[in-house]
Amino acid sequence: MLQMRPLPSVGRFNQVLTQVAKLKHYSAVISLNDQMELSGIRPDVYTLSIIINCFSHLNQMEFGLSFLGKFLKLGFEPNVATFTTLINGYLLQNREADAVGILNKLMESGNCNPNVVTFGTLVKGLCMKGNNTEAIQLLRKMEEGGCKPNIVIYSTIIDSLCKDTMVVDAMNLFSEMMSKCIDPDIITYNSLIHGVCKLGEWKEAARLFNEMVSKGIFPNLRTFTVLVDTLCKEGLVGKAKSMVEMMTQRDIEPDAVTYNSLMDGYCLRGEMREAKKVLELMLRKGYTVNAYSYNILINRYCKHRRIDEAVLLFEEISSCRVALNVITYTILMDGFCKVGRVQDAQKLFSQMQASGQLPNVQTYAVLLDGLCKNKQFPEAIQLLREMEGKKLEPDIVIYAILIEGLCIGGKVDSARDLFRNLSSRGVQPNTRTYNIMIGGLCNGGLTNEAVKLLNEMKEKGCSPNGWTYNIIIRGFFNNNEPSEAMGLIQQMVGKGFSADASTTELIIDLLSKDKVDPALLPLIERS
Repeated sequence: MLQMRPLPSVGRFNQVLTQVAKLKHYSAVISLNDQMELSGIRPDVYTLSIIINCFSHLNQMEFGLSFLGKFLKLGFEPNVATFTTLINGYLLQNREADAVGILNKLMESGNCNPNVVTFGTLVKGLCMKGNNTEAIQLLRKMEEGGCKPNIVIYSTIIDSLCKDTMVVDAMNLFSEMMSKCIDPDIITYNSLIHGVCKLGEWKEAARLFNEMVSKGIFPNLRTFTVLVDTLCKEGLVGKAKSMVEMMTQRDIEPDAVTYNSLMDGYCLRGEMREAKKVLELMLRKGYTVNAYSYNILINRYCKHRRIDEAVLLFEEISSCRVALNVITYTILMDGFCKVGRVQDAQKLFSQMQASGQLPNVQTYAVLLDGLCKNKQFPEAIQLLREMEGKKLEPDIVIYAILIEGLCIGGKVDSARDLFRNLSSRGVQPNTRTYNIMIGGLCNGGLTNEAVKLLNEMKEKGCSPNGWTYNIIIRGFFNNNEPSEAMGLIQQMVGKGFSADASTTELIIDLLSKDKVDPALLPLIERS
């Protein structure tokens, strides 16, 4: 085109730039524009918008603005498309205030009125950041400025509200839209159906579905997939299966997400044979079945302690050359640990690393828990050291697992040392960790230390809960210190907590043996 004589119009060149920009080759667009300028091709307003858009996507907004300045010097007047592009550029750089500022200046000047695309761009940007209130305010400003909102703008805000579970607000906006004779489309209904489904309101989802169909809006793949997933989570797998059959009858082919939801539904009901049939159907239909699909089945086999079937499926994945991920290994390791096959879990841990998969914090937590519950404390400590050496930064959950394991294994001193060293490791104990340590001290007969730890919790701003008090109260009773127990019961009642089933049972047992002063019975009853 640059070699042609006469040269094509700038509009022809803009078409090329537009297509290259759509392919996301933004640097190439800028380079091509430089060549155009060297060849004497005078840009127009549309060229300006294209180049600003490219600089925005390259996170070089300052160059876009300098290009705008150069453009103004040539005597060009930017139009609404230019300003819309600038607004979008600021949004891409998370500069919402600057984007809103441009819109406000446009509305104040009155020289270049923003159109529905301008407002729509800003509404979309605000919704993507979860600024629903500002998006609705912008909708009102749009109406005040005499620019009529369209279905796209309403649907964008409704979708954002639904994603934030603000379904009542979304339904109110939906009603407002309908009252203004703006007809909803499939996108609007899908957002609302998804929103009510997230809240578990299956009946409302069914009502919206029927309303949509009655208006001649035919459900698409997303509609059916959301409904199938919700039905499965509600345990209505039979209805979900009927929904899938309805899809195929209407020439809407379910995708892997739909089938995964159905498979998960069967798994939740323990119908593993039916779940496996869904996987086999996916394979027969030629779907690309990834680790996620297999993980659904492996996880449920492990939950039901059917570990051998989980292993067979794991081996099937390997033979099919499906890329295993860290989640697959972690699920199976957890399954091994739950049935006491810790050695197999350790072997799988080594196999995982040999295959190039790096364990994450959850993987270490699973194996650490298995080792502790099987009283393999030296191996557990070594695993913690390995984790620290890899700079994975164990969190309080990891340390709590080890502290609890040591306490249950009767190694209270080791647990206490680890607990005391938490701060030096950059980790602060939470209420659960304190409760674990307090329980270990009480079981070891160290009730005075447990009370000191209770007081330390309060001093450090870590609020004790009902479990904290119940643990120490049981510790006092078990160590034949009923008066101390009753004092703590009084404190617990004052905090608004009550005795749990285990504590109550112990108190009743001691009352029957006359080991508790009956005069304190009213206090126990209040608890």
